[in-house]
Amino acid sequence: MFDIFWRSVAIGIGATVLMDIWAIVLAKATGGPLPNWAPVGRWFWHLKNGKVFHDDIGTAAPCEHELALGWIGHYAVGIAYGILLVLLVGPGWLAEPTFLPAWTWAIVTVGAGWFLLQPGLGIGWAASKTPNPNKVRLLNLLAHTIFGFGLYATALLIR
Repeated sequence: MFDIFWRSVAIGIGATVLMDIWAIVLAKATGGPLPNWAPVGRWFWHLKNGKVFHDDIGTAAPCEHELALGWIGHYAVGIAYGILLVLLVGPGWLAEPTFLPAWTWAIVTVGAGWFLLQPGLGIGWAASKTPNPNKVRLLNLLAHTIFGFGLYATALLIR
């Protein structure tokens, strides 16, 4: 059981690292910005007070070390998704990983961003309040596809 848990944690970390590498490559290729995890850290901080949805997270009271908290939250969520994948598909998947369950799960997890995090930050359901919501949605789906590949690839590496 302990082995299954740690391998589930490892696939969550590996997938999150791959998604972060993708973000760096995309930013360099397009000249766009790198992800800023400070607003997410601020959002996590305000959850302790029961405040989930903000009109604009930028106007919420800042917290100390919100960038670090954002990165920790980002990886904690990635780890949780790795554990949940193994719970959903069963530990046998760790012995013989296949791409489809990892990718399907990764696409399902986009919903947490679209319907919890993004409205929580004040950018609307599925980024509806951003200047180009369809672009954001497409990039979210692409990033989560990379995450799904990372779940699968990490599982292959550690089996």
